[in-house]
Amino acid sequence: MLASAIAIIVLLPLFIIIATWIFIDDGTPIFFRQRRVGKDQREFRIYKFRSMYKDTESSGQLTIGGKDPRVTKSGYFIRKYKIDEFPQLLNVLAGDMSIVGPRPEVPKYVKYYSEEQLEVLSVRPGMTDPASIEFINEDEVLGKSEDPEKTYIEEILPQKLTLQLGYVKKSGLVYDIKLIMQTLGKILR
Repeated sequence: MLASAIAIIVLLPLFIIIATWIFIDDGTPIFFRQRRVGKDQREFRIYKFRSMYKDTESSGQLTIGGKDPRVTKSGYFIRKYKIDEFPQLLNVLAGDMSIVGPRPEVPKYVKYYSEEQLEVLSVRPGMTDPASIEFINEDEVLGKSEDPEKTYIEEILPQKLTLQLGYVKKSGLVYDIKLIMQTLGKILR
């Protein structure tokens, strides 16, 4: 929580610039909020900078391809560099999330978890994890699929959950720092 509070203060000028850009690009709201499933299957609202046009989630919760027409001009940039994820520091500050931990999923897809896979919900979800690093370009993979929803449920989700279960088994401060550094490296590349 302390690291989150410090990061919010340090990043505040960037937040103001991004918020202004989103406002100029497509008005308000600046933030996108979505129900996610966290520790002990408790639902919470995750915060992100809004990168899609208003009310587009009804046409699907998966982002498909590098040029999804629902994504705004500012959205392409903030998604590419994962800047849209920074408001989740508010979720960390509130105690809903950690900086590192299994990424929280929407309730729709948690329904597909097996009993063993539900173990990822025994820890606080995070902003990054091994699956986030491995699937950093997930939307491009889905963009090449004939049936993105099916591909996500049958192929990507099980792989992500395997990586997340591995994280739950070997999490610790040193591993978390390594994952943060790997995440930053992937984003900057």
